[in-house]
Amino acid sequence: MKRQAPALEAALAQLEAAQLRRARVTVEQRAPGARTLTLESGRELVDFSSNDYLGLAQHPALVRAMQESAAHAGTGSGASHLITGHGPEHARLEEELAAFTQRERALLFSTGYMANLAVMTALAGRGERVLLDRLCHASLIDGARLSGAQLARYPHADAEGAARLLAVDPARTALIATDGVFSMDGDLAPLPELARHARAHDLWLIVDDAHGLGVIGAEGGGVLEHFRLGCDAVPVLVGTLGKAFGSFGAFIAGSAALIEFLIQKARTYVYTTALPQPVAAATRAALAPLAPSATPIQPVLLGSSAAALAAQRELAAAGSWVVAIRPPTVPAGSARLRVSLSAAHTEAEVDALAEQLGEVCACARSAEV
Repeated sequence: MKRQAPALEAALAQLEAAQLRRARVTVEQRAPGARTLTLESGRELVDFSSNDYLGLAQHPALVRAMQESAAHAGTGSGASHLITGHGPEHARLEEELAAFTQRERALLFSTGYMANLAVMTALAGRGERVLLDRLCHASLIDGARLSGAQLARYPHADAEGAARLLAVDPARTALIATDGVFSMDGDLAPLPELARHARAHDLWLIVDDAHGLGVIGAEGGGVLEHFRLGCDAVPVLVGTLGKAFGSFGAFIAGSAALIEFLIQKARTYVYTTALPQPVAAATRAALAPLAPSATPIQPVLLGSSAAALAAQRELAAAGSWVVAIRPPTVPAGSARLRVSLSAAHTEAEVDALAEQLGEVCACARSAEV
């Protein structure tokens, strides 16, 4: 695209016409210990869209840990981990994440996006192939493209489809990557079968369990605990800290050799400022025994963007905040409401949402806006 204002305006108008233009909503306040939020307009709504699955983002223990750390470590790390940005809170959190995931080492990143870019570009390169689930998160797709490797995508949650793609050129295939819990559908990847295929051909298997860690499994160990898979079956585990753990950042966990290799080669680790230590301190406070739960993501498929947007508006009017998810985040024709359940929701709030959905969705599916 040339640097011409009409081109930008035309592109924005096209998104608007297709009801695909995104808009930010300013949340003025979140009620401590509850699942309600206040918008800029003053409306108070029950939040069924955020990823704070365990309701820890405003937990007093996390807030206190962050405040105490900031009092002596300051608010910023001031440099990358390899210069002067790596502090004792980072080191302790990495040790505790390694223990939590039952792996030799863990490595902190500023975001889950950066963690996925790091591992994809470090473990694959030109002349190689990578296999991804068709509904993988954008960060895995972008990481595959940045790596220079040939990207092949198998049908969603289809381990045998992955095996067929693998059989086309097993010698050049370096890795298989997948979400653990798919963030728009809430279903699980077929990890035991993928692990078997990966191991048979000496491939890396990368699992981004952003939406499973802390939520799934008797100890909150995510989809790997659910399927009883260890480091040998899934050598690369990516996790985020801004969802169930209520703070910010991400990590990769694996063998000591893998983590040391990433420290040397992962550009999104080497060339960025380290997380502030108070954020690491808050995450450490969140690493406590976690209660078992089913996947907290519940999609409500509506089909068209118009129907999804209409349902979002009607639910907001009824007092619930549930965001419409539209293409290209999800495939065309599969626009939906993405309901995120949290331990902070009351039974009455969930019951009210269920009743609202029953009333709203039938009307929304026929909406023409």
